[in-house]
This record gives sequence, C-alpha cells and structure tokens, in this order.
Amino acid sequence: MAKKETTLDGKRVLVLGLGVSGQAAALLLLKRGARVVVRDDAKDASAKERAAALWTAGAQVEMGGAPSLDQDFDFAVLSPGISLQSPLARAVVAKGTEIISELELGWRFCRCPVVAITGTNGKTTTTELVTAVLKVAGKRAVAAGNIGVAFCEVAEWTDQLDAVVLEVSSFQLETVEKFRPQVSVLLNITPDHLDRYSSMREYRFAKARIFQNQKSSDFAVINAATAAELDALGVGIKARRTTFAPVESGVKADLWLENGVIHGRRGYLRGKVLAINDTHLRGPHNAQNIMATLAVGSLLAVPRDTMIAAIKSYQPQPHRMEVVAEIGGVTFVNDSKATNTDALEKALLSVASPVVLIAGGKDKGLDYAALKSLVKEKARVVVLIGEAAPKISAAWSDAMRCVEAKDLKHAVTLAYAAAHKGDAVLLSPACSSFDMFRNYAERGDEFRRLAREISISSEAKTGAQESAPPPLSGEKEENAPLPIGAKN
Repeated sequence: MAKKETTLDGKRVLVLGLGVSGQAAALLLLKRGARVVVRDDAKDASAKERAAALWTAGAQVEMGGAPSLDQDFDFAVLSPGISLQSPLARAVVAKGTEIISELELGWRFCRCPVVAITGTNGKTTTTELVTAVLKVAGKRAVAAGNIGVAFCEVAEWTDQLDAVVLEVSSFQLETVEKFRPQVSVLLNITPDHLDRYSSMREYRFAKARIFQNQKSSDFAVINAATAAELDALGVGIKARRTTFAPVESGVKADLWLENGVIHGRRGYLRGKVLAINDTHLRGPHNAQNIMATLAVGSLLAVPRDTMIAAIKSYQPQPHRMEVVAEIGGVTFVNDSKATNTDALEKALLSVASPVVLIAGGKDKGLDYAALKSLVKEKARVVVLIGEAAPKISAAWSDAMRCVEAKDLKHAVTLAYAAAHKGDAVLLSPACSSFDMFRNYAERGDEFRRLAREISISSEAKTGAQESAPPPLSGEKEENAPLPIGAKN
C-alpha cells in the first residue's frame, strides 16, 4: 500500500460539522496530535452533547453564530452533510484553506485494502452483503462510511483488518484528493440530490470521483448502463472493469439477470450462478446489489460456494421494504430509506399487491411527474406528508386520488382506512426526512410504531373494507378527506 500519514503534530485543523463524521474526524485528528477547531451551526441537544465530549477531548468547539475568520488552518475537514456552498464552507474557501472530506482523512490513515461502494440506491445493502461475504470467507472485514460508522472511527485499527468496506456518498466524494480504493463499485446513477447539484451531469461527475485515483492494477465494478453514460461524458476509468446489468437494459455485461436467475460469463462465475428467489432479497434492484457483491467477492478470491452461502443467509436491514405489521389482511411495509423517485419506483415494482402509498417529505428537486403512470397502476390512493406534499399532489392528482395528511400519524390512519384486505400500506417517501424527522431511520421507526399501535389498540379496526374509496369526480371530491370508519 501507498505510504500513509502517521502524525499531525502541531497542525491546525478545522472540522466543519458536528455530526457522526465530524466527531470521528475531530477525535482522530486529536489523537494524531493536531490542534482542532470544530464549527457547526446546529443547536440541538445531540450536537451539544457531542460538542461537550470534544471539548473534554481537547478540541475548541464553535456552535452557532457567525464563524470566526481570524484563524488560519493547515487544512479543513468537511462533513458530508455540509455543502461546499454553505456559509461555513464558503468562509473557509475564501481564505484559501485546503478542504478535504472526512472520507479523505480516513483514507490517509487507513492501513488495509478498501472496497468503496457508491450509487444512488442500494449502497447500504451492497455494503452489508460484501462485508458478510468477506466475513463468511474468514476475512477480517468491517463496514463503515455512510452506513453509520464513520471511516475515521475505524481508520486507526485498520492494520488489524483484511479489508474495510465503505458505503460512500456523492457528498463525501466531492472533496477527495488521494482516496484510492482497491475495488470501487458504482451501482447506478438516477435523479437525486438535485437540490445540491445543478444538473444530473454534475451529479454523475461527483459519483464518478470514486474512480479518479484508481490505477490499472485496481478494480471497478460498475453497472453496464452507467458505465456507458460515463464513457459518453468522457470520464476516464483506468481500473479493470467488471460490469453487471439486468437483461432488460440491452447492454452486454459480465453478470446479468435473466428470468430471475443471475448469470455470469467470467471465471468461476460462468453460467447460472444464483436464483433471486433463493435469497431473502427481491426485485431487480436487489439483483443488481447481489451481482455487484458477486463481482467484488470474485475479485477478492472468495470461493463461489462461500459467496452464495453468505448471500442466501443475508437478511435485509430495517427501512428497506421491511414488513412491520399485518392488520386485518393489510400489510404495512416500511420503505423509509426510499429517499428519491428511483427508489420509490423500485419499491412499487417489487410489491405484487395493490398499494396505498404514503409519500412525501423534504423535496430534493426531483421530477415526480415521471412516476405518475406507475403510481396510477400500482396504488389505490396516495397519502402525502411533509413539505413536498403539494408538489407531488400537483404531479399526480389528475391521474389518481391524492390526499395530504398533517403528519405521519395522520397519514397512517388515512392509509389504513383506505386499504382493502390484501393491500399493502407502503411508506416509500421518495423524499428525504429532514423536514419532519432527524433521518430516514427515525421516520421508519415511527411508521413501525404507528402500525403496531394500530394492531394492538383496543380501537383498532378488524377485517378490511370491501368497498373502494370514493371515485375521482372533480376537484372537490379529490381533495376531500378519506373515509375513516370500521372495516368489515
């Protein structure tokens, strides 16, 4: 491996952001001898707790208010939740200070090979799958990055690991300099974060930065259709490619899905490899996650049978098509992790039963109209929440019934009232959660709690209503409240 940092004695370093990544970066910097200042404009209780812990550890913490501009720093570390266009970051850029990401800082102290996984959707599942495959193969591997454990938190003990598997966001990749994974994975690029990026072109280039420092001795595992898009943009990928794709894409690939079975054309992944129905995962999107995992495992010399056994035993984590309750023949599905329109599309395609959809939240500048025909096909009713509710209603209400709820509890009540026996009440927001919740997990946990509250409440309805909600017949009726009453 390339020579890495060992000490930062005497360096003055500014950390922007006091979330999980910022805290981990600050602690790593302090342990390596740096003099650390942390800035954040947050004022919530959890931020104050982290601030107190960092003060105790030896950092100077500046909370809220205008940033102090009279200090000079050797470099700054940017947390992924803070944009380069934010006032905090612009003040640093104006002074000419080098800015790197927490991902870059972790890399500079990492002592083991890195598998880095990015994409609009599927990052967490694929990161967990790859980690599981490596562990079953007897490798010392941990998952970190955007998955919940910051890279800087594990960087110091990576000399005891065979690999670290990183979930990497486009935000983290914006300010990398030397970050060079042995294996990079790009699952897909679909519309997302257009409230942060000016165009899909800019978003694609941000994602493609995962490949920028790789050499011909490294590996790139990439969706074949996405590879074609990047090639058309002139993005150079020096690493050796392994591609994957569903057969419907019409793009030739090293791994592909056909009639529910993953096929391969290289090495010991030649021929039929694995039927999706033999796993706990469903849908073409999860097939792509599995194909990427198989590709990574084969590049790291994990035996085929070991990979297949690990993938078959993997159980999906909460908040991604998680069945949380069944009440009166109505299934409640928590897909809170679906924070963009592509994820919502995959969720709708994965559900065989009719759906009462709960969507909405903080808008990311996405085009909801593109999903109108699919939503009309799959959903009886749409119940909308959050800031984006009016925008989504405007995009869909001429095709189907859309009702706005005052909060998630109200939405769950309305959705259950509208559901028939055999339906699914699906929380798949296509939006971020930050207008109403701290994160998608808190939103999903609340949905789970509300569904289970219905199931145990003495006032819970039993059975399921047999009649459909009132038909569309004009603006007044479309905007009327859904009927709430006993199901029979």
